Amino acid sequence: MTGLTLLQAAMDLAAIGKVGAGIGAGLAAIGAGVGIGNIGKGAVESVARQPEASGDIRTNMILTAAFVEGVALFAIVVCLLCLLMK
Repeated sequence: MTGLTLLQAAMDLAAIGKVGAGIGAGLAAIGAGVGIGNIGKGAVESVARQPEASGDIRTNMILTAAFVEGVALFAIVVCLLCLLMK
């Protein structure tokens, strides 16, 4: 009787873990979108203030955006692995 109760409780926790993995993946995607938006905003403002430095600013913006995307992709993969693990 107790074993059956523990098994049912573990199954309920697995469902909660799947919901948590989905929420985590969504938050990672939203965070990356906000971060890249802020990077773009800062780059446009910098180019508007100092147009002669646009090449350096663009290069740094693209590099930073790639790092943000890499971290977001890593977070989404971890959430998906948590979702698919049994």
